[in-house]
Amino acid sequence: MEVAAIGDFLVIAGTPEAAAKLPSATATVIVSDLEEVQRLLASHGAKITFGPTTGPTGSYFFARHQDGAEVEYVQWTSELEDQILR
Repeated sequence: MEVAAIGDFLVIAGTPEAAAKLPSATATVIVSDLEEVQRLLASHGAKITFGPTTGPTGSYFFARHQDGAEVEYVQWTSELEDQILR
């Protein structure tokens, strides 16, 4: 798997076999406060479908919005944030 950041969005590339191991999402969004985003989404009717949990890039969860869109939200580790943003 390869990951590239474009603003607050991630583009993830890899083989179909590697992608099959990941939950499905229509977008990945980088956020600064994962807990706050989770509260905000819940207040608007979104349902958490996976997580929150941690991985190599930081903490994340998947949420299904009322329109059916499945979105991954990631709060990067401070080390990754420093590497990419600074």
